[in-house]
Amino acid sequence: MEEKVEEQPLLWGLRKGSSRFDDGGTTFVLIFSVFVAVCGSFVSGCAIGYSSPAQSEIMADLGLSTADYSLFGSMLTVGGLLGSLVCGKLTDCISRKGGVWSLDIGRLVTGFASGLTSYVVPIYIAEITPRNLRGGSVLLHQLMLCSGITLSYIVGLLTTWRILALIGAFSCLIQFFGLIFIPESPRWLVKVGHDQRYETVLQSLRGKDADISREASEIKEYIEAVKNISEDGLLHIFQRKYAFALIIILGLLVLAPLTGTNGILFYASTTFESAGASVALGTVTMAVIQLPLILLGVFLMDNYGRKPILLCSVSGMCIGCLSVAVSFLMKEHELMTEYSPYLALTGILVYSATYPVGMGGVPYIIMSEIFPMNVKGAAGSLATTVSGCSGWIVSFAFNFMMNWSSSGTLYPLL
Repeated sequence: MEEKVEEQPLLWGLRKGSSRFDDGGTTFVLIFSVFVAVCGSFVSGCAIGYSSPAQSEIMADLGLSTADYSLFGSMLTVGGLLGSLVCGKLTDCISRKGGVWSLDIGRLVTGFASGLTSYVVPIYIAEITPRNLRGGSVLLHQLMLCSGITLSYIVGLLTTWRILALIGAFSCLIQFFGLIFIPESPRWLVKVGHDQRYETVLQSLRGKDADISREASEIKEYIEAVKNISEDGLLHIFQRKYAFALIIILGLLVLAPLTGTNGILFYASTTFESAGASVALGTVTMAVIQLPLILLGVFLMDNYGRKPILLCSVSGMCIGCLSVAVSFLMKEHELMTEYSPYLALTGILVYSATYPVGMGGVPYIIMSEIFPMNVKGAAGSLATTVSGCSGWIVSFAFNFMMNWSSSGTLYPLL
């Protein structure tokens, strides 16, 4: 059995036409479980979008410098980095559901929770949903993330930064009480030895009339086979048999933040202001434009595959960064200055619309699918840690680089 699992390709479950898991429909338990899980994604989105509309007011009220606010903004990624260090092993062990300094500490704690959420939510959803619904369901994590960002951007224009800080609390309460009622992941239950309970949970997720015998037996056989291999630690991920999967995940999760995502999302208001565009118009449009495309991505994910969506997303991000960089270059050299704000606005909107559809969510879907159970925890921690490091570099350095050279900041992100 051990030899059979080791020879099994890591991407076997991704091949078109694979019948590894039975297709299934939706049930109330499944929908409710996914809803409770993505409430955490919504709160993370509120935290990501918070720093943009609140920047000028916080800096004025508390007398913060650019360095102080850059540290505050980047604390979310530092917390996310700390969360990513423990997310994989923590979820494997316990379960899947589970003044200036005060500002920085609060941002750090929020980032820590967001780091856990970015790993746990896609993994949990992927493990409870049928194969034919998995891609679109996991992308709901990105949809709710963008919904939280949208809410923060719009509400931030209408209220103070202190009230805006309380917006995510309501969703936290919904998730806190919802976690009491949602089931655990069947895969995790098998892994920790709850052999009788996992079939009951799987039946509730698939519906009382659904035939779960095949899926239940395959889950049990696979988990038992992985147990025979023994769970590998962080260093074991660097074996040759995991090299291809590791290159894919590290490449995607490192390059995504380095394209400037955190800088544009965290400091959108000041970017619009620097470009000479309307902050209110740009912020609202940027917030609203993401949601329809994310909804489209949810429906396209399982029909057209991961790679085409990634390619479209990266192409749009490249065009967006190029447009913004050219806009700032035109402004610096006083070339067609009446058009440069519109070019910057268009570029940021193109970037913010195409990033969440592909590069924002698809890498986490792929991560949940290509690693076997015995290294999934360690691989998840490594991948999200590396992503957090690159995200922190961008979020901390973005304001300084924009002050140094606006166009020079965005050209390297291409």
